[in-house]
Amino acid sequence: MQIDVEALTVEIAGARPVEEATLRAGSGQVVGLVGPNGSGKSTLLRCVYRALRPSAGAVRVGGEDLRAMTVRESARRLAALPQEAAAEFDFTVAEIVAMGRLPHQGPMARTTEEDRRTCEGALEGVGAGHLADRGFLTLSGGEKQRVLIARALAQQPQVLVLDEPTNHLDIAQQLEVLALVRGSGLTVLTALHDLNLAALHCDLLHVIDGGRIVASGAPHDVLTPVLLAEVFGVRAHRVPHPETGAVQLLFDRLPSA
Repeated sequence: MQIDVEALTVEIAGARPVEEATLRAGSGQVVGLVGPNGSGKSTLLRCVYRALRPSAGAVRVGGEDLRAMTVRESARRLAALPQEAAAEFDFTVAEIVAMGRLPHQGPMARTTEEDRRTCEGALEGVGAGHLADRGFLTLSGGEKQRVLIARALAQQPQVLVLDEPTNHLDIAQQLEVLALVRGSGLTVLTALHDLNLAALHCDLLHVIDGGRIVASGAPHDVLTPVLLAEVFGVRAHRVPHPETGAVQLLFDRLPSA
């Protein structure tokens, strides 16, 4: 299912951390949002998953305004994994994943056999079925991310929004998590810090700087030395990945003026 962000603007205390941002993630695409720290990536995504109300603009899922839906309706279409998505209490993994079924249950509904099968399938799908009885707080960073992705998949959304899903993970865990996301078949909108990971795993990239989308397109077309110098303040050397051919980047400091 397609998701559209249309002329989104956020105004906070007179500042505009996001201004007239427009982007699209087509059905089944993995679309990355990249930019320097403080550029507005997380603020934009918080509007997409309804943690923040924009001052102007709209987010549409399948052509329908997300804000016109009830929270339950929107949660059936879109699941999110924010940066701060951590459990404060030591629920078991099975209990964490079961939370993904709440949008499909009534206020007094009990967990059904279908709910249990869906949760078990989501855990197995991310390779974490053996963790079901473990306490969430006992897991490694990579295991926690797998479980949180399983919770999102148990929600059975059509769109998945991820804010820095590889943050604080080692490189093997980063690759595993992004492979899981890529293999989900969902429409994915994700903010990523690592430009090389973004180039490897995303179909399209949107570059945000100062709250505005300044470039959009395929990674090879967007991640140019000129743009990287202007937006990130670095000199970039482009090389092809030896197996996939995807553009990869080597960085230097810009020469002094």
